Amino acid sequence: MFVVGVTGGIGSGKTTVTNLFEHYGIEVVDADVIARQIMHPGSEALTAILARFGDQALLPNGDLNRRWLRERIFAHPDDKHWLNQLTHPIIRRELLAALARAQSPYVILSAPLLVENGLTEFCDRVLVVDVSPVMQRKRTQQRDGVSAAQVEAIMAAQASRDERLAAADHIIDNSGTEQNLIPQVKQLHELYLRLAQTKRAND
Repeated sequence: MFVVGVTGGIGSGKTTVTNLFEHYGIEVVDADVIARQIMHPGSEALTAILARFGDQALLPNGDLNRRWLRERIFAHPDDKHWLNQLTHPIIRRELLAALARAQSPYVILSAPLLVENGLTEFCDRVLVVDVSPVMQRKRTQQRDGVSAAQVEAIMAAQASRDERLAAADHIIDNSGTEQNLIPQVKQLHELYLRLAQTKRAND
């Protein structure tokens, strides 16, 4: 399978871009979606979180209290390290299984920490959705209703803009509107179809 890794900093618009690829019938394996799925009640990950933090980590319905956990790990680096050690291997396992099941001409692996977590090794090409840090901050605060300090903490935990761009085979500029994205996605989709066909022919 030809795998295109899609990444970008918080607020860059990765989901908007991957939704456009889905319009062409391309399957998207989203690390954020899988990260949520592995936290269902009774799961390996949620059971371990409950053992470490107690009932304060849960909502009244038994689901993970994501807001509480997010605030906790940003305030306590040791807890963040523990959580990463717990979840990253599980997420990676589920990502690889989902990629193997994909049936579209090529498949997209969408992950905000694609570069940081070494997931580029599973990708034939890396596509970075790029916006300025100023725009990242503005869009994230508008979308999530979080403080400027929390946005800064999230951005500090991610690769820098320069680090992401250095890993990119292709770059989409998302500083404009969604209309500006459409021709960029169309051009790349056609390229990826050709590259995927070539890879299949050579296998």
